[in-house]
Amino acid sequence: MRRILILNGPNLNLLGSRKPETYGSTTLGELDRLCADWGAVHGLEVETFQSNHEGVLIDRLHEAREDIDGIAFNPGALTHYSYAVHDAIEAIELPVVEVHISNIKERESWRAHSVVTPACVHTIYGRGVDGYRWAIEHLVQREARPPRALAYATGDSHAGDLRLPDGEGPHPVAVLIHGGFWRHHWTRDTLDGLAVDLAARGFATWNIEYRRVGMGGGYPATLQDVAAAIDHLDELAAEYHLDLQRVVVIGHSAGGQLALWAANRHRLKEDDPGAGPRVLPGAAVSLAGVTDLEVAEATNLGDGAVAGFLGKAPRDEAYRVASPIHSLPVDRPHVIVHGTHDDRVPISFAHTYVEAARRPGTKVELIEINGADHFDPIAPTGPAWAAVVERLTAL
Repeated sequence: MRRILILNGPNLNLLGSRKPETYGSTTLGELDRLCADWGAVHGLEVETFQSNHEGVLIDRLHEAREDIDGIAFNPGALTHYSYAVHDAIEAIELPVVEVHISNIKERESWRAHSVVTPACVHTIYGRGVDGYRWAIEHLVQREARPPRALAYATGDSHAGDLRLPDGEGPHPVAVLIHGGFWRHHWTRDTLDGLAVDLAARGFATWNIEYRRVGMGGGYPATLQDVAAAIDHLDELAAEYHLDLQRVVVIGHSAGGQLALWAANRHRLKEDDPGAGPRVLPGAAVSLAGVTDLEVAEATNLGDGAVAGFLGKAPRDEAYRVASPIHSLPVDRPHVIVHGTHDDRVPISFAHTYVEAARRPGTKVELIEINGADHFDPIAPTGPAWAAVVERLTAL
């Protein structure tokens, strides 16, 4: 990928002054410069274009066939009714990521529906202007090693991206579980970089989606989805030459909690919302994970994230089943990775968990990354990820 287009639709010229409480204070000019910087990280040339006119935007989409490799597109209000824009995206046969600054699923009901989503390769919303950075990242990683998007059950959130390494296999498997405090505007694209990096290192990667809070997820549905996604490897193994005796599960943030649960669910037995694992991970890695749901809820971590995830579930049961520190011991080796400068999930969660896990003799290792923040562990070129990679073969 050499050249990408950042395309913005109606009213986005007013960024910074129009409803800053919803769209932020970043101006369009500032956003254009940010996108150029984010693209430069990957050696990309970034073109930016904005128009308030549907036909002009469609013309620019058509022109993109000549000189553009991928597009990040915020159609504005055209999102919700312009089938002409949908058809244009479909016709140009370029990868287009739909981007929205605000959380369109939690505003007026008419904003929740997008007619352009089916024509796009991915949709990112509710992450502020940083959503454009994630869109650029997705385009880059998608081209680097294209995924096979496979359903593991019916429903929009029941899918995963399978990437295969070179060679015939059988391939060891890394199951990737994204974070985002279980909320629906965070999706599996955040682990694209790790998936591509691991595939280049010889792992088949299964980057899974699951129902999140606000989209039918929460306890126990989210756990059931993670279990079903991992067990689905049993159906994929023969066709894609997967070695189910070498499976590691890796999760970030809330995904760290889900990864530790997945590696221990066989011990929970009657408490297991996923009921009877067919595929059992041999090891787990938690990257900046939420390892104690009780403390996280008591301290209002993520502005009520745990309360949203657990809903009305009885807390004694929910903590015992879903909270990693409450379900010790774990009979799988696992690694806890955390940055000292994590301001979203404090490193005290890692310290407390590892201390508790070591008491009954659980094989656990703490990797503390000096100066790292919450997202540094999922940067494939960073020191936190390098430390994980060193240990994966042994795990």
